[in-house]
Amino acid sequence: MRESPGAAGRVRPQEDTELLAGALSDESLPPGAAVLDVGTGTGALALAAARRGARVTAVDVSRRAVWTARLNAARAGLPLRVRRGNLFDPVRGETFDLVLANPPYVPAPGAGRRPRGAARAWDAGHDGRLLLDRIGDEGPGVLRPGGVLLLVQSALADPERTVAHLRAGGLKAAVVRRRRIAFGPVVRGREHWLRRRGLLSASEQNEELVVVRAERPV
Repeated sequence: MRESPGAAGRVRPQEDTELLAGALSDESLPPGAAVLDVGTGTGALALAAARRGARVTAVDVSRRAVWTARLNAARAGLPLRVRRGNLFDPVRGETFDLVLANPPYVPAPGAGRRPRGAARAWDAGHDGRLLLDRIGDEGPGVLRPGGVLLLVQSALADPERTVAHLRAGGLKAAVVRRRRIAFGPVVRGREHWLRRRGLLSASEQNEELVVVRAERPV
């Protein structure tokens, strides 16, 4: 998921964006570093990196998100290259010092049915890994030596599988941040389905978000 636009495109960060922003603040980011923000939404994370002097490319599959990120960059007076496309497709052949990813990660009923419209921001297939596995496959290839990938997801979509996937791609990976939050409207709306599938226990009353950090060895 990602932050949602409020009135006139203003940024209203969600907990996953805030958690990933905290991990971003922990990273050493020299001026001029090349940063990629995948699934940028309103551009909140991309702009946070741009404020630190990075050269930032922001990507989103949503036309509305691309327009909103450009508008927010103009309002902030910050340079931001915004591209519309699916994950890493708009930056094929490029590499980056830091990649930020806040992809859809909520498991959704309806196996094999691809999300449409606004649901593309949160629905991620039957196991929540519709894009997480693609990031695991393709993410290592866009990192420069010493480059870092920061990814936020729900524990509902198996963070340890994400870590293992990134390690298999040659990266040093681990969960570096965790936060428990109240169920949002999407999870609350499918709570019974998630419990029937065993993704939520009978006693769980909140959701855990995690940040996975993966680094390409020098």
